[in-house]
Amino acid sequence: MLVHNWRTVLRRAWSVRLMGLALLFIVLEPVSNVLAATWVSGNLYIQLAMSTASGLFAAAAIVARIFVQQKISGELNGKPPAER
Repeated sequence: MLVHNWRTVLRRAWSVRLMGLALLFIVLEPVSNVLAATWVSGNLYIQLAMSTASGLFAAAAIVARIFVQQKISGELNGKPPAER
């Protein structure tokens, strides 16, 4: 079941933004590995940096998800309007 303000959550929640950044790094990792393999003989550092960045963004998204964001929840603290 979706939350009552799912459109606002998609636009403003930090957890969604951070997961988007993690997804970007996950998608860019194979591309950067192919490009680095053609230019640099050892691309271990690039692989490590991309994997670390995507992991850190995913971990930050988990932390951001548990905090109340007043701009999204307001006084509801994540509860639907009927449960105030």
